Amino acid sequence: MSSHNILAMHSKGEFNMQFYYGEQQPLRILDEEEFWKQQEAEHTVVIREVVEGLEEKYIKILKEWERAFYQTRERVVSYIETVIRSTGRISPELYQEIFSLTYFCYDQSTRFIAFLNELMENSEPIRSNLIAQVVMRHIIRESEYFVGIARTVLYSRQ
Repeated sequence: MSSHNILAMHSKGEFNMQFYYGEQQPLRILDEEEFWKQQEAEHTVVIREVVEGLEEKYIKILKEWERAFYQTRERVVSYIETVIRSTGRISPELYQEIFSLTYFCYDQSTRFIAFLNELMENSEPIRSNLIAQVVMRHIIRESEYFVGIARTVLYSRQ
């Protein structure tokens, strides 16, 4: 699809999306989501390994987050495969599904950030360990970065 056709479809309101990457935009979005969900899953492991004496309830919750991130990543990979098989002919319905998934990823990361902030506030082993605090703030910033990317994609549709 040429950029002229994309702009024509956009101006007709058939879909509302920034096309900086042209036809590869949906794949680019999904690639970001796959990367960041993998990162967030790995971050749950980092926290469990770095924070000595972390309370058992938080270890359990972090393991649940890890599973959730991997499940989301698998869902994203499934969409990547679908987009690749579509050979550039992505239906408006598929675009909508991708944006729904983007919103889900955004919301999941936002909730993870809230959990991490709560964890920093309520976990004594984190409050008493400067290295753990530095690691936690770094992990929070990384998830906030992804939230910013997802927010940009989502707001470009409005």
